[in-house]
Amino acid sequence: MGESEQKTDLLHYLQAARDALLWKLDGLSEYDVRRPHTPTGTNLLGLVKHASGVELGYFGSTFGRPFFDEPPSWFTEVAEPNADMWATADESREQIVELYRQAWRHSDTTIAALALDATGHVPWWPEERRKVTLHHVLVRVIADTQRHAGHADIIRELTDGAVGMTKGNCSLPPGDQAWWEDHRRQLERVAREADRRDTP
Repeated sequence: MGESEQKTDLLHYLQAARDALLWKLDGLSEYDVRRPHTPTGTNLLGLVKHASGVELGYFGSTFGRPFFDEPPSWFTEVAEPNADMWATADESREQIVELYRQAWRHSDTTIAALALDATGHVPWWPEERRKVTLHHVLVRVIADTQRHAGHADIIRELTDGAVGMTKGNCSLPPGDQAWWEDHRRQLERVAREADRRDTP
């Protein structure tokens, strides 16, 4: 397989995760895309903001192609912890989504312009580990984005019950609400039975 085909494969999986993240926002209120669902504050719009920063850092600054002339405070070294994982009330959903789409274009331009074995330097990593290849960064960003797409799957299901891997592909076995409720009760019974067996 030539390099062009390798890039096509890698970009396919990256784009699938990008699209899934944005799709999970569809049809939700401002409150629901922002509200924290976990003790650590995980929320849908924050995942998109974080994914934007990941791409702009790894495919931008790492390869000498910074995106921002003046980066926003959340993208700087002095940002408060976790600042990239939530959107302020002044940051609209439209702004975050558009930033993510701009990040895609910036990343895709970097990927198209460089060979997979091109080297860059990750400024925020320890000096001895900073040197990376474009191939390494692509795999890393795909893994990170797919991981967060999985987070978004669960958060969306907890929000309003909507499920699916991509639009038009629910990727789940067929079953109505009653079937799923019965399935969940079965799993609960099995979990309790296993727990009883494990308890001395």
